Amino acid sequence: MILLQSPSRFLLQTLLNRVQNLEKGVELDYQWVEFGDVRYHVQVSMKNPHFLSLSVSLPTPSQETVFSGGLPFGAIEAIKASYGVLVQILDPPKDGFNLTLRLNLSKLPPDEGSPSFFSKEYKHALMVKIASVREVVLGAPLRVVLKHLASRTVAPDIDQPFALVHRPQESFFLVPQAEKVTIVFPMSFKDSIDTVLATSFLQEFVGARRTAGMNNAPPCMWSPSPPVELKGTAGEALSANAGFVTFGSHFPTPRGRQKARPNRLEFINISCVC
Repeated sequence: MILLQSPSRFLLQTLLNRVQNLEKGVELDYQWVEFGDVRYHVQVSMKNPHFLSLSVSLPTPSQETVFSGGLPFGAIEAIKASYGVLVQILDPPKDGFNLTLRLNLSKLPPDEGSPSFFSKEYKHALMVKIASVREVVLGAPLRVVLKHLASRTVAPDIDQPFALVHRPQESFFLVPQAEKVTIVFPMSFKDSIDTVLATSFLQEFVGARRTAGMNNAPPCMWSPSPPVELKGTAGEALSANAGFVTFGSHFPTPRGRQKARPNRLEFINISCVC
C-alpha cells in the first residue's frame, strides 16, 4: 500500500513530541528520506530547547524545471503564509539542503486559559501543516496558478508551458489560461514490463471517462506522443516511454461572482504533487 498523506509522519511525530515536552532539554539530530526523493534534517540543542531547526532537500529538478534560489516559484510566499511568525527562513540554508526553517516553539499559544481557537487541536493542526512542508514548497507554483484561475486571470511571470518538479529529474507541466489550467504528465518507466502495464492501464483509465456517470469528471486524455500544449518544449520529458496524460481543470464561474472553493484547490494541489 502506498501512503499518499500530505504530512511526513515521522516529522509530525517529532514535532508533537517536542510540543508536549517543550520544557525538557533534549538533544535531537535526525536525518531521513521519504518518497525516495525528499531528505529531512531536524536538530534541537540542549541550550535552546524552544527552537527546532528543520532542513529540507528537494528532488533534483529536471533541466526544464526552473528553481529560484533553490526553491520553486512562490515557495517563500507560501511558507510565510502557511506558518507566520512561528517560522523563520534561514538564508542561506544549511549545506546540502534547499531550505532551512527555524521554528520558535515558544510562540505557540498556551493550552490553559486560552480561547478555543488556541486549543490543542489548533496546535496539532499547525504541526500537521509544518509536517506538510513538502506539499507547501513543491505545490507553491501550482497553488499560484489555481488561485489565479479562480479569479479568471493568468499568473504573471510564468512561462507556458510551466514545468514543476515531480520526482528526481522528472517534471510535469502546467499550461495556465484564464478559464482553465491544462496539466500534462509525461509517463516514464525504467522497466519494460512496467511500461507495457502502465500504457494499458492509462488507455483504460482515459476510456473510463466516456462511461455513463463520468460526464462531470475533468477532461482526461492519453497520447503516445507529446500533446500540442508541449509544442516547443525541449528536454528529456518529451521522450516519455509510456505516453502523456493530460488533465484539464476548469472552474465554472457564473457571471464572475462565484469563486472556486479552497478545498477544491487544495485537493488538486495535493493530488498533483503526490
